[in-house]
Amino acid sequence: MVSSFNNILSFRMKLISNLLLILIPFSNSFAQHSDSIVVRKIYDEALLKGNSYKNLEYLCKKIGPRQNGSENSKKAVDWVKKQMEQYGLDQISLQEVSVPVWLRGTKEKAYIIDNKEKIDVPICALGNSLSTPNGGITSEVIEVKDFRELKQLDTTFIKGKIVFFNQIFDPAIIETSDAYLKVLNQRLNGASQAAKYGAVGVIIRSLTPSIDNLPHTGIVEYDVALPKIPVAAISTKAAEDLSKRLQQRKLPTVKFHFEQKCETLSNQTGHNIIGEIKGEKQNEVILLAAHLDSWDLGEGAHDDGVGCIQILETLRIFKKLGFKPKHTIRVVMFADEENQLSGAKKYAEIAAKKSAETYIAALETDLGGFTPRGFTIDTQQKSLQEIEEWSSIFRQYGADKFVKKETKGSDIHWLRNQNTILIDYKPDTQRYFDIHHTALDTFEQVNKRELELGTASIAALVYLIDKTQ
Repeated sequence: MVSSFNNILSFRMKLISNLLLILIPFSNSFAQHSDSIVVRKIYDEALLKGNSYKNLEYLCKKIGPRQNGSENSKKAVDWVKKQMEQYGLDQISLQEVSVPVWLRGTKEKAYIIDNKEKIDVPICALGNSLSTPNGGITSEVIEVKDFRELKQLDTTFIKGKIVFFNQIFDPAIIETSDAYLKVLNQRLNGASQAAKYGAVGVIIRSLTPSIDNLPHTGIVEYDVALPKIPVAAISTKAAEDLSKRLQQRKLPTVKFHFEQKCETLSNQTGHNIIGEIKGEKQNEVILLAAHLDSWDLGEGAHDDGVGCIQILETLRIFKKLGFKPKHTIRVVMFADEENQLSGAKKYAEIAAKKSAETYIAALETDLGGFTPRGFTIDTQQKSLQEIEEWSSIFRQYGADKFVKKETKGSDIHWLRNQNTILIDYKPDTQRYFDIHHTALDTFEQVNKRELELGTASIAALVYLIDKTQ
């Protein structure tokens, strides 16, 4: 009798186990189908009724570039705050940040002197650079590809000259952001490396794969232990010409002249702009990050106007669809990403004091507004298989490239050691560095549909993270 009972019990347990094996995939499939329906609604709202494109147009055309300390920067903060109020966010605040102020001054001038020929070339001062002396600097030019080549030269050969860093943006690297990082040190540290050996000025090849006449600005970081010397970026087309002339001359007959009237002022007060939709778990936060500041040459459209507009639009979409998140969805548009990251540092300092808050995930968008391809996920929590389950929902939208990789997000980097899922939004970046930090970074360079698809992709991923965490 006992044996018969055990057999029946064993049979029932097997039956239940087998049913579970059948039902669990069905349950997962049903949940994924349900999520796909919500994601479709998000895409429809973004594509059919979205505000992304008109908001970006206002930011770029009615306000314009948003350099630290400028009137445009203040106007942008006021405008974003008003938009958040119109969208009925649960909480909106401005966080004061002390930001550095650097002014470009009058337009830079430069020319190559090749024997008796004078050839005008386009340059732009790098952010934080010193001005040249009155009348500019004229000197012989020493061309090097990188710091290793510079170090191999005789110090007496460099002293009193202009160092020309001509490291090429590697076209063989498929991911352009990786190629950019490979050459970035010549812009950041080239001036101090050359000053170490007595150079009087530095020009760097613009950080772009394109051969054109658009010089690219960006920040220079001076070593406080070394002399500061003026530094400017030269367009890639002019860099090619200068390099060719230097190689053709056996005698030092090629010289370079450049003038720039830069000025560094006292720090001023800028603002991080914070808006959020409260979740059921109010102290568990999903952070969406972009930076509102921009360089002065263009309109700050791709860098990073589109990022700010996309994360703002994400909250509008959630409000419009009546989405009630489990976690607090918080948008932060950071000040001063382009210079010293003082906005991110201030936010991190204040966040560290709020012991009750935890960050479930943080997503940064700062690679332009081109066609969405997917996301980089930086996490120890989730396996690649779990991440790929998210990506399957995005397949029909072309944004399904989910890669487990360390994030490069400057404004969320401080969260790396806090067990937070860090995410970089990844649009197609093949054209991004043609525009990045140049006069070409304008509203006209942004495609409406690409921008809206990117907005929808970000909003959809935030929905999925909130639902599954």
